[in-house]
Amino acid sequence: MSKLEQLREKKATMLLGGGEKRIQAQHDRGKKTARERLDLLFDEGTFVELETFVAHRCTNFDMAEKELASEGVVVGYGMVDGRLVFAFSQDFTVAGGSLGEMHAYKILQVQEMALKMGAPCVGINDSGGARVEEGVAALSGYARIFKNNTICSGVIPQISVILGPCAGGAVYSPAITDFIFMVDKTSQMFITGPAVIKTVTGEDVTAEELGGAKTNLGKSGNAHFVGATEEETIDAVKKILGYFPSNNMEMPPVYECTDDPNRACPELDTIIPDNPNKAYDMYEIIKSLADNGEIFDISSTFARNIITCFIRMNGQSVGVIANQPKVGAGCLDINASDKAARFIRRCDAYNIPMLTICDVPGFLPGVEQEYGGIIRHGAKMLYAYSEATVPMVTLITRKAYGGAYVAMCNKDLGSDINLAWPTAQVAVMGASGAVNIISSIKKEIKAAADPIGMTKEKVAEYEENFNNPYVAAKLGYVDDVIEPSETRQRIISAFDMLASKRVSLPAKKHGNIPL
Repeated sequence: MSKLEQLREKKATMLLGGGEKRIQAQHDRGKKTARERLDLLFDEGTFVELETFVAHRCTNFDMAEKELASEGVVVGYGMVDGRLVFAFSQDFTVAGGSLGEMHAYKILQVQEMALKMGAPCVGINDSGGARVEEGVAALSGYARIFKNNTICSGVIPQISVILGPCAGGAVYSPAITDFIFMVDKTSQMFITGPAVIKTVTGEDVTAEELGGAKTNLGKSGNAHFVGATEEETIDAVKKILGYFPSNNMEMPPVYECTDDPNRACPELDTIIPDNPNKAYDMYEIIKSLADNGEIFDISSTFARNIITCFIRMNGQSVGVIANQPKVGAGCLDINASDKAARFIRRCDAYNIPMLTICDVPGFLPGVEQEYGGIIRHGAKMLYAYSEATVPMVTLITRKAYGGAYVAMCNKDLGSDINLAWPTAQVAVMGASGAVNIISSIKKEIKAAADPIGMTKEKVAEYEENFNNPYVAAKLGYVDDVIEPSETRQRIISAFDMLASKRVSLPAKKHGNIPL
Protein backbone atom coordinates (compact mmCIF):
# COMPACT_ATOMS: atom_id res chain seq x y z
CA MET A 1 0.00 0.00 0.00
CA SER A 2 1.40 3.39 -0.99
CA LYS A 3 1.73 6.24 1.47
CA LEU A 4 -1.05 8.07 -0.34
CA GLU A 5 -3.37 5.05 -0.15
CA GLN A 6 -2.52 4.67 3.54
CA LEU A 7 -3.47 8.31 4.17
CA ARG A 8 -6.75 7.90 2.31
CA GLU A 9 -7.59 4.78 4.26
CA LYS A 10 -6.87 6.45 7.59
CA LYS A 11 -9.04 9.44 6.67
CA ALA A 12 -11.85 7.17 5.52
CA THR A 13 -11.75 5.47 8.93
CA MET A 14 -11.96 8.85 10.65
CA LEU A 15 -14.96 9.85 8.53
CA LEU A 16 -16.83 6.74 9.67
CA GLY A 17 -16.56 7.77 13.31
CA GLY A 18 -17.88 4.96 15.48
CA GLY A 19 -18.80 2.85 12.48
CA GLU A 20 -21.86 2.29 10.32
CA LYS A 21 -23.90 0.54 13.04
CA ARG A 22 -23.48 3.42 15.48
CA ILE A 23 -24.13 5.96 12.77
CA GLN A 24 -27.37 4.15 11.96
CA ALA A 25 -28.29 4.10 15.65
CA GLN A 26 -27.71 7.87 15.76
CA HIS A 27 -29.96 8.34 12.75
CA ASP A 28 -32.60 6.07 14.27
CA ARG A 29 -32.78 8.45 17.24
CA GLY A 30 -33.50 11.27 14.82
CA LYS A 31 -30.02 12.72 15.30
CA LYS A 32 -27.32 13.60 12.79
CA THR A 33 -23.64 12.77 13.04
CA ALA A 34 -20.97 15.26 14.07
CA ARG A 35 -19.87 15.87 10.49
CA GLU A 36 -23.40 16.09 9.12
CA ARG A 37 -24.08 18.85 11.63
CA LEU A 38 -20.99 20.77 10.55
CA ASP A 39 -22.15 20.45 6.94
CA LEU A 40 -25.43 22.12 7.96
CA LEU A 41 -23.58 24.95 9.71
CA PHE A 42 -20.93 25.88 7.17
CA ASP A 43 -21.24 27.17 3.63
CA GLU A 44 -20.94 24.24 1.24
CA GLY A 45 -17.39 23.04 0.73
CA THR A 46 -15.76 25.52 3.11
CA PHE A 47 -15.22 23.42 6.25
CA VAL A 48 -11.58 22.53 6.95
CA GLU A 49 -10.93 19.92 9.62
CA LEU A 50 -8.04 20.34 12.07
CA GLU A 51 -6.35 17.97 14.53
CA THR A 52 -7.82 15.01 12.62
CA PHE A 53 -5.38 12.35 13.88
CA VAL A 54 -5.19 13.37 17.55
CA ALA A 55 -5.56 10.25 19.73
CA HIS A 56 -6.00 9.58 23.44
CA ARG A 57 -3.08 8.57 25.66
CA CYS A 58 -5.01 6.59 28.24
CA THR A 59 -3.85 3.07 29.17
CA ASN A 60 -6.30 2.33 31.99
CA PHE A 61 -9.15 -0.19 31.67
CA ASP A 62 -7.92 -1.65 28.36
CA MET A 63 -8.01 1.78 26.74
CA ALA A 64 -4.56 1.15 25.18
CA GLU A 65 -6.22 -1.28 22.75
CA LYS A 66 -9.04 1.12 21.79
CA GLU A 67 -8.79 3.49 18.87
CA LEU A 68 -11.31 6.32 18.99
CA ALA A 69 -11.81 7.97 15.61
CA SER A 70 -10.98 11.69 15.75
CA GLU A 71 -10.96 11.31 19.55
CA GLY A 72 -14.73 11.69 19.54
CA VAL A 73 -14.83 15.33 18.42
CA VAL A 74 -14.47 17.00 15.02
CA VAL A 75 -12.93 20.50 15.03
CA GLY A 76 -12.09 23.06 12.37
CA TYR A 77 -13.08 26.23 10.59
CA GLY A 78 -15.06 27.41 7.59
CA MET A 79 -17.37 30.08 6.32
CA VAL A 80 -20.90 30.88 7.50
CA ASP A 81 -22.57 33.27 5.07
CA GLY A 82 -19.10 34.14 3.82
CA ARG A 83 -17.64 34.94 7.27
CA LEU A 84 -14.96 32.96 9.13
CA VAL A 85 -16.29 30.79 11.97
CA PHE A 86 -14.59 28.10 14.08
CA ALA A 87 -16.47 25.10 15.47
CA PHE A 88 -16.25 21.78 17.25
CA SER A 89 -18.79 18.97 17.04
CA GLN A 90 -18.82 16.10 19.51
CA ASP A 91 -19.30 12.66 17.96
CA PHE A 92 -21.71 10.55 19.99
CA THR A 93 -20.93 7.50 17.84
CA VAL A 94 -17.40 7.44 19.28
CA ALA A 95 -17.38 6.46 22.96
CA GLY A 96 -20.62 8.39 23.44
CA GLY A 97 -18.81 11.63 22.65
CA SER A 98 -17.19 11.39 26.09
CA LEU A 99 -14.59 14.01 26.93
CA GLY A 100 -11.07 12.93 27.76
CA GLU A 101 -7.72 14.71 27.91
CA MET A 102 -7.08 14.84 24.14
CA HIS A 103 -10.75 15.39 23.26
CA ALA A 104 -10.52 18.51 25.42
CA TYR A 105 -7.19 19.41 23.79
CA LYS A 106 -8.88 19.58 20.38
CA ILE A 107 -11.63 21.85 21.69
CA LEU A 108 -9.06 24.06 23.41
CA GLN A 109 -7.07 24.38 20.18
CA VAL A 110 -10.07 25.56 18.17
CA GLN A 111 -11.14 27.99 20.92
CA GLU A 112 -7.68 29.53 21.01
CA MET A 113 -7.49 29.81 17.22
CA ALA A 114 -10.90 31.51 17.15
CA LEU A 115 -9.66 33.99 19.76
CA LYS A 116 -6.47 34.73 17.83
CA MET A 117 -8.31 35.19 14.56
CA GLY A 118 -11.14 37.20 16.11
CA ALA A 119 -13.85 34.89 14.82
CA PRO A 120 -16.96 33.32 16.42
CA CYS A 121 -16.76 29.84 17.92
CA VAL A 122 -19.70 27.40 17.75
CA GLY A 123 -19.72 24.32 19.98
CA ILE A 124 -22.01 21.43 19.04
CA ASN A 125 -22.50 19.34 22.17
CA ASP A 126 -23.60 15.69 22.12
CA SER A 127 -21.74 13.86 24.85
CA GLY A 128 -22.11 11.35 27.64
CA GLY A 129 -19.89 13.58 29.79
CA ALA A 130 -16.44 12.98 31.24
CA ARG A 131 -14.62 9.86 30.06
CA VAL A 132 -14.56 7.83 33.27
CA GLU A 133 -11.52 5.79 32.20
CA GLU A 134 -9.42 8.97 32.14
CA GLY A 135 -10.52 10.17 35.57
CA VAL A 136 -9.11 13.49 36.72
CA ALA A 137 -7.52 14.19 33.33
CA ALA A 138 -11.03 14.56 31.90
CA LEU A 139 -12.01 16.94 34.69
CA SER A 140 -8.88 18.96 33.99
CA GLY A 141 -9.97 19.21 30.36
CA TYR A 142 -13.35 20.58 31.35
CA ALA A 143 -11.75 23.17 33.63
CA ARG A 144 -9.47 24.41 30.85
CA ILE A 145 -12.42 24.69 28.47
CA PHE A 146 -14.36 26.73 31.06
CA LYS A 147 -11.33 28.99 31.47
CA ASN A 148 -11.10 29.53 27.71
CA ASN A 149 -14.85 30.23 27.52
CA THR A 150 -14.37 32.93 30.12
CA ILE A 151 -11.32 34.49 28.42
CA CYS A 152 -13.21 34.56 25.10
CA SER A 153 -16.36 36.01 26.66
CA GLY A 154 -17.08 39.49 25.33
CA VAL A 155 -14.27 39.17 22.78
CA ILE A 156 -15.69 36.69 20.25
CA PRO A 157 -19.28 35.43 20.02
CA GLN A 158 -19.59 31.93 21.50
CA ILE A 159 -22.63 29.78 20.73
CA SER A 160 -23.43 26.39 22.24
CA VAL A 161 -25.71 24.00 20.39
CA ILE A 162 -27.03 21.14 22.55
CA LEU A 163 -28.00 18.26 20.29
CA GLY A 164 -28.03 15.40 22.76
CA PRO A 165 -27.29 14.80 26.45
CA CYS A 166 -25.34 17.39 28.39
CA ALA A 167 -24.98 16.64 32.09
CA GLY A 168 -22.80 17.27 35.11
CA GLY A 169 -19.75 19.45 34.55
CA ALA A 170 -20.39 19.47 30.80
CA VAL A 171 -23.22 21.99 31.20
CA TYR A 172 -20.98 24.78 32.48
CA SER A 173 -19.18 25.46 29.22
CA PRO A 174 -22.50 26.18 27.45
CA ALA A 175 -23.65 28.24 30.45
CA ILE A 176 -20.66 30.57 30.09
CA THR A 177 -21.13 31.08 26.34
CA ASP A 178 -23.31 33.81 24.85
CA PHE A 179 -26.19 31.63 23.65
CA ILE A 180 -27.52 28.11 24.11
CA PHE A 181 -29.56 26.54 21.31
CA MET A 182 -31.48 23.28 21.83
CA VAL A 183 -33.77 20.88 19.95
CA ASP A 184 -37.15 19.88 21.35
CA LYS A 185 -37.37 16.23 22.51
CA THR A 186 -33.67 15.64 21.68
CA SER A 187 -31.56 17.97 23.82
CA GLN A 188 -31.12 17.67 27.57
CA MET A 189 -29.19 19.72 30.12
CA PHE A 190 -28.99 19.11 33.86
CA ILE A 191 -26.42 18.91 36.65
CA THR A 192 -27.72 15.63 38.09
CA GLY A 193 -29.94 13.19 36.25
CA PRO A 194 -33.29 11.73 37.30
CA ALA A 195 -31.78 8.61 38.90
CA VAL A 196 -29.52 10.61 41.22
CA ILE A 197 -32.33 13.01 42.13
CA LYS A 198 -34.57 10.05 42.95
CA THR A 199 -31.89 8.61 45.25
CA VAL A 200 -31.00 11.87 47.00
CA THR A 201 -34.31 13.73 47.25
CA GLY A 202 -36.90 11.08 46.46
CA GLU A 203 -38.34 13.16 43.63
CA ASP A 204 -39.63 11.35 40.54
CA VAL A 205 -38.92 13.22 37.32
CA THR A 206 -38.21 12.24 33.74
CA ALA A 207 -35.11 13.42 31.89
CA GLU A 208 -37.26 15.52 29.57
CA GLU A 209 -39.14 17.16 32.46
CA LEU A 210 -35.90 17.80 34.31
CA GLY A 211 -33.65 19.10 31.57
CA GLY A 212 -35.45 19.02 28.24
CA ALA A 213 -35.26 21.88 25.79
CA LYS A 214 -38.56 23.49 26.76
CA THR A 215 -37.71 23.23 30.47
CA ASN A 216 -34.40 25.00 29.91
CA LEU A 217 -36.03 27.65 27.74
CA GLY A 218 -39.19 28.40 29.72
CA LYS A 219 -38.49 27.47 33.35
CA SER A 220 -34.80 27.81 34.14
CA GLY A 221 -33.95 30.31 31.41
CA ASN A 222 -30.71 28.45 30.61
CA ALA A 223 -31.50 28.10 26.90
CA HIS A 224 -32.19 30.95 24.50
CA PHE A 225 -33.71 29.19 21.49
CA VAL A 226 -35.44 25.85 20.89
CA GLY A 227 -35.98 24.39 17.42
CA ALA A 228 -38.21 21.51 16.34
CA THR A 229 -35.38 19.86 14.38
CA GLU A 230 -31.60 19.98 14.18
CA GLU A 231 -31.88 21.69 10.80
CA GLU A 232 -34.11 24.45 12.20
CA THR A 233 -31.86 24.94 15.21
CA ILE A 234 -28.61 25.16 13.23
CA ASP A 235 -30.30 27.51 10.76
CA ALA A 236 -31.18 29.75 13.72
CA VAL A 237 -27.52 29.71 14.81
CA LYS A 238 -26.53 30.98 11.37
CA LYS A 239 -29.16 33.71 11.56
CA ILE A 240 -28.06 35.00 14.95
CA LEU A 241 -24.44 35.15 13.83
CA GLY A 242 -25.65 37.65 11.22
CA TYR A 243 -26.62 40.10 13.97
CA PHE A 244 -23.14 39.99 15.53
CA PRO A 245 -19.70 41.23 14.53
CA SER A 246 -16.92 38.65 14.32
CA ASN A 247 -15.33 40.14 17.45
CA ASN A 248 -15.56 43.03 19.89
CA MET A 249 -13.28 45.26 17.82
CA GLU A 250 -15.67 45.27 14.86
CA MET A 251 -19.16 46.58 14.23
CA PRO A 252 -22.06 44.25 13.36
CA PRO A 253 -22.58 43.71 9.63
CA VAL A 254 -25.04 46.07 7.94
CA TYR A 255 -27.37 44.43 5.45
CA GLU A 256 -29.08 46.00 2.47
CA CYS A 257 -32.41 47.39 3.63
CA THR A 258 -35.47 46.73 1.51
CA ASP A 259 -37.80 48.52 3.93
CA ASP A 260 -38.06 52.31 3.68
CA PRO A 261 -36.30 53.84 6.74
CA ASN A 262 -38.77 56.73 6.54
CA ARG A 263 -41.78 54.43 6.48
CA ALA A 264 -44.64 55.72 8.63
CA CYS A 265 -46.34 53.33 11.07
CA PRO A 266 -49.95 54.62 11.25
CA GLU A 267 -51.05 51.45 13.08
CA LEU A 268 -49.09 52.66 16.12
CA ASP A 269 -51.26 55.76 16.51
CA THR A 270 -54.11 53.63 17.89
CA ILE A 271 -52.30 50.72 19.54
CA ILE A 272 -52.38 52.08 23.11
CA PRO A 273 -55.80 51.41 24.73
CA ASP A 274 -57.71 54.33 26.22
CA ASN A 275 -57.96 52.40 29.49
CA PRO A 276 -54.46 52.58 31.08
CA ASN A 277 -55.08 49.24 32.79
CA LYS A 278 -55.79 47.41 29.54
CA ALA A 279 -53.02 45.35 27.97
CA TYR A 280 -51.71 45.35 24.40
CA ASP A 281 -49.07 43.25 22.65
CA MET A 282 -45.62 44.86 22.67
CA TYR A 283 -44.51 42.52 19.86
CA GLU A 284 -46.82 44.44 17.52
CA ILE A 285 -44.86 47.64 18.19
CA ILE A 286 -41.49 45.93 17.76
CA LYS A 287 -42.49 44.27 14.49
CA SER A 288 -43.86 47.56 13.18
CA LEU A 289 -40.51 49.26 13.86
CA ALA A 290 -38.31 46.44 12.50
CA ASP A 291 -37.18 46.10 8.90
CA ASN A 292 -39.80 43.97 7.16
CA GLY A 293 -41.33 43.13 10.55
CA GLU A 294 -38.61 40.53 11.26
CA ILE A 295 -37.43 39.81 14.81
CA PHE A 296 -35.14 37.21 16.40
CA ASP A 297 -36.58 36.51 19.83
CA ILE A 298 -34.28 35.47 22.68
CA SER A 299 -35.57 33.43 25.66
CA SER A 300 -39.10 33.85 24.30
CA THR A 301 -40.88 31.73 26.95
CA PHE A 302 -38.76 32.71 29.97
CA ALA A 303 -39.72 35.83 31.95
CA ARG A 304 -42.29 36.71 29.31
CA ASN A 305 -43.04 40.00 31.08
CA ILE A 306 -39.95 41.37 29.32
CA ILE A 307 -38.97 40.92 25.68
CA THR A 308 -35.36 40.66 24.52
CA CYS A 309 -34.86 40.33 20.79
CA PHE A 310 -32.77 41.38 17.83
CA ILE A 311 -34.15 43.35 14.91
CA ARG A 312 -32.68 45.35 12.05
CA MET A 313 -33.44 49.00 11.45
CA ASN A 314 -32.24 50.33 8.10
CA GLY A 315 -30.15 47.16 7.82
CA GLN A 316 -28.38 47.69 11.15
CA SER A 317 -28.48 45.26 14.09
CA VAL A 318 -30.41 46.57 17.10
CA GLY A 319 -30.98 44.84 20.43
CA VAL A 320 -34.46 45.48 21.87
CA ILE A 321 -35.42 45.34 25.54
CA ALA A 322 -39.15 45.93 26.06
CA ASN A 323 -41.78 45.44 28.74
CA GLN A 324 -44.67 43.17 27.73
CA PRO A 325 -47.97 44.57 29.10
CA LYS A 326 -49.74 41.32 28.20
CA VAL A 327 -47.78 39.43 30.88
CA GLY A 328 -47.91 40.62 34.48
CA ALA A 329 -48.64 44.14 33.24
CA GLY A 330 -44.98 44.32 32.18
CA CYS A 331 -43.72 44.49 35.78
CA LEU A 332 -40.04 43.85 36.40
CA ASP A 333 -39.33 40.85 38.62
CA ILE A 334 -36.32 38.67 39.46
CA ASN A 335 -36.31 36.63 36.26
CA ALA A 336 -37.05 39.60 34.00
CA SER A 337 -34.20 41.55 35.56
CA ASP A 338 -31.75 38.70 35.03
CA LYS A 339 -32.90 38.14 31.45
CA ALA A 340 -32.63 41.81 30.55
CA ALA A 341 -29.29 42.42 32.29
CA ARG A 342 -27.55 39.55 30.48
CA PHE A 343 -28.98 40.71 27.15
CA ILE A 344 -27.86 44.31 27.76
CA ARG A 345 -24.31 43.23 28.55
CA ARG A 346 -24.25 40.94 25.51
CA CYS A 347 -25.28 43.80 23.20
CA ASP A 348 -22.80 46.20 24.76
CA ALA A 349 -19.91 43.72 24.52
CA TYR A 350 -20.43 43.32 20.78
CA ASN A 351 -21.19 46.91 19.80
CA ILE A 352 -24.90 46.37 19.10
CA PRO A 353 -27.01 49.53 19.62
CA MET A 354 -29.92 49.14 22.04
CA LEU A 355 -33.54 50.23 21.85
CA THR A 356 -35.44 50.15 25.14
CA ILE A 357 -39.23 50.35 24.97
CA CYS A 358 -40.75 51.25 28.32
CA ASP A 359 -44.25 50.50 29.59
CA VAL A 360 -43.60 49.49 33.17
CA PRO A 361 -45.81 50.00 36.25
CA GLY A 362 -43.01 49.07 38.66
CA PHE A 363 -41.12 46.21 40.22
CA LEU A 364 -43.31 43.27 41.19
CA PRO A 365 -44.21 43.55 44.90
CA GLY A 366 -44.46 40.59 47.25
CA VAL A 367 -42.73 38.58 49.95
CA GLU A 368 -41.50 35.96 47.47
CA GLN A 369 -39.77 38.59 45.34
CA GLU A 370 -38.22 40.33 48.35
CA TYR A 371 -36.95 37.07 49.86
CA GLY A 372 -35.69 36.03 46.44
CA GLY A 373 -33.50 39.11 46.23
CA ILE A 374 -35.36 41.44 43.86
CA ILE A 375 -33.14 44.28 45.10
CA ARG A 376 -29.99 42.46 44.01
CA HIS A 377 -31.49 41.19 40.75
CA GLY A 378 -33.03 44.53 39.82
CA ALA A 379 -29.67 46.17 40.46
CA LYS A 380 -28.20 44.02 37.68
CA MET A 381 -30.25 45.96 35.13
CA LEU A 382 -29.16 49.28 36.60
CA TYR A 383 -25.53 48.14 36.52
CA ALA A 384 -25.72 46.76 32.98
CA TYR A 385 -27.26 49.90 31.50
CA SER A 386 -24.95 52.21 33.46
CA GLU A 387 -21.87 50.38 32.20
CA ALA A 388 -23.03 50.22 28.56
CA THR A 389 -21.36 52.55 26.06
CA VAL A 390 -23.13 51.63 22.82
CA PRO A 391 -25.74 53.97 21.29
CA MET A 392 -28.93 53.74 23.38
CA VAL A 393 -32.40 55.04 22.56
CA THR A 394 -35.38 54.77 24.92
CA LEU A 395 -39.01 55.01 23.86
CA ILE A 396 -41.76 55.46 26.48
CA THR A 397 -45.10 54.26 25.15
CA ARG A 398 -47.21 54.39 28.30
CA LYS A 399 -46.31 53.78 31.96
CA ALA A 400 -42.89 54.77 33.28
CA TYR A 401 -43.21 54.62 37.04
CA GLY A 402 -40.74 54.89 39.88
CA GLY A 403 -37.53 52.88 40.08
CA ALA A 404 -38.65 50.65 37.23
CA TYR A 405 -38.72 53.72 34.95
CA VAL A 406 -35.07 54.28 35.84
CA ALA A 407 -34.25 50.59 35.37
CA MET A 408 -35.68 50.74 31.83
CA CYS A 409 -32.84 53.08 30.90
CA ASN A 410 -33.95 56.62 31.54
CA LYS A 411 -31.72 59.47 30.40
CA ASP A 412 -29.77 59.72 33.64
CA LEU A 413 -28.89 56.02 33.55
CA GLY A 414 -27.32 56.29 30.10
CA SER A 415 -29.89 56.62 27.33
CA ASP A 416 -28.66 59.00 24.64
CA ILE A 417 -32.07 59.88 23.20
CA ASN A 418 -35.35 59.59 25.11
CA LEU A 419 -38.56 59.72 23.10
CA ALA A 420 -42.11 59.51 24.41
CA TRP A 421 -45.54 59.07 22.90
CA PRO A 422 -48.39 61.39 23.98
CA THR A 423 -49.79 58.41 25.91
CA ALA A 424 -46.68 58.27 28.13
CA GLN A 425 -47.16 58.52 31.89
CA VAL A 426 -43.85 59.48 33.49
CA ALA A 427 -44.18 59.72 37.26
CA VAL A 428 -43.17 58.22 40.58
CA MET A 429 -46.38 56.20 40.54
CA GLY A 430 -49.87 56.06 39.02
CA ALA A 431 -52.40 58.77 39.79
CA SER A 432 -54.62 56.53 41.95
CA GLY A 433 -51.72 55.63 44.19
CA ALA A 434 -50.38 59.17 44.36
CA VAL A 435 -53.62 60.77 45.57
CA ASN A 436 -53.74 58.27 48.43
CA ILE A 437 -50.21 59.14 49.55
CA ILE A 438 -49.83 62.91 49.11
CA SER A 439 -50.90 64.31 52.48
CA SER A 440 -52.44 67.57 51.24
CA ILE A 441 -54.65 65.70 48.74
CA LYS A 442 -55.63 63.14 51.40
CA LYS A 443 -56.79 65.99 53.64
CA GLU A 444 -58.93 67.49 50.86
CA ILE A 445 -60.54 64.14 50.13
CA LYS A 446 -61.24 63.48 53.81
CA ALA A 447 -62.84 66.90 54.27
CA ALA A 448 -64.97 66.71 51.11
CA ALA A 449 -68.72 66.11 51.27
CA ASP A 450 -68.31 63.53 48.50
CA PRO A 451 -64.98 61.75 49.09
CA ILE A 452 -65.45 59.39 46.14
CA GLY A 453 -66.19 62.26 43.76
CA MET A 454 -63.28 64.25 45.15
CA THR A 455 -60.96 61.27 44.67
CA LYS A 456 -61.93 61.00 41.00
CA GLU A 457 -61.41 64.74 40.60
CA LYS A 458 -57.95 64.62 42.18
CA VAL A 459 -56.93 61.58 40.12
CA ALA A 460 -57.89 63.43 36.92
CA GLU A 461 -56.10 66.56 38.14
CA TYR A 462 -52.92 64.60 38.95
CA GLU A 463 -52.95 62.88 35.55
CA GLU A 464 -53.34 66.19 33.75
CA ASN A 465 -50.66 68.02 35.71
CA PHE A 466 -48.09 65.33 36.45
CA ASN A 467 -48.80 61.93 34.92
CA ASN A 468 -47.86 62.78 31.33
CA PRO A 469 -44.72 63.17 29.20
CA TYR A 470 -44.69 66.96 29.15
CA VAL A 471 -43.49 67.58 32.70
CA ALA A 472 -40.50 65.30 32.06
CA ALA A 473 -39.93 66.98 28.68
CA LYS A 474 -39.94 70.45 30.29
CA LEU A 475 -37.22 69.28 32.67
CA GLY A 476 -35.14 67.80 29.84
CA TYR A 477 -35.65 64.15 30.81
CA VAL A 478 -37.53 63.46 27.56
CA ASP A 479 -35.98 64.79 24.35
CA ASP A 480 -39.20 64.88 22.37
CA VAL A 481 -42.83 63.81 22.45
CA ILE A 482 -43.59 62.31 19.06
CA GLU A 483 -46.48 60.93 17.07
CA PRO A 484 -46.36 57.11 17.26
CA SER A 485 -46.58 56.84 13.48
CA GLU A 486 -43.21 58.57 13.05
CA THR A 487 -41.37 56.39 15.58
CA ARG A 488 -39.47 54.20 13.11
CA GLN A 489 -38.06 57.19 11.25
CA ARG A 490 -37.10 58.99 14.47
CA ILE A 491 -35.34 55.99 15.98
CA ILE A 492 -33.38 55.26 12.79
CA SER A 493 -32.40 58.93 12.63
CA ALA A 494 -31.22 58.77 16.25
CA PHE A 495 -29.09 55.69 15.66
CA ASP A 496 -27.59 57.26 12.53
CA MET A 497 -26.64 60.31 14.57
CA LEU A 498 -25.22 58.16 17.38
CA ALA A 499 -23.05 56.04 15.06
CA SER A 500 -19.92 57.99 16.00
CA LYS A 501 -20.58 57.84 19.77
CA ARG A 502 -17.41 57.37 21.83
CA VAL A 503 -17.41 56.88 25.60
CA SER A 504 -14.45 55.98 27.81
CA LEU A 505 -15.01 54.50 31.26
CA PRO A 506 -12.50 54.79 34.12
CA ALA A 507 -9.67 52.24 33.93
CA LYS A 508 -10.20 49.25 36.23
CA LYS A 509 -9.65 45.52 36.36
CA HIS A 510 -13.41 44.89 36.27
CA GLY A 511 -16.51 46.05 38.10
CA ASN A 512 -18.35 44.13 40.79
CA ILE A 513 -21.78 43.46 39.30
CA PRO A 514 -24.39 42.39 41.91
CA LEU A 515 -24.60 38.77 40.76
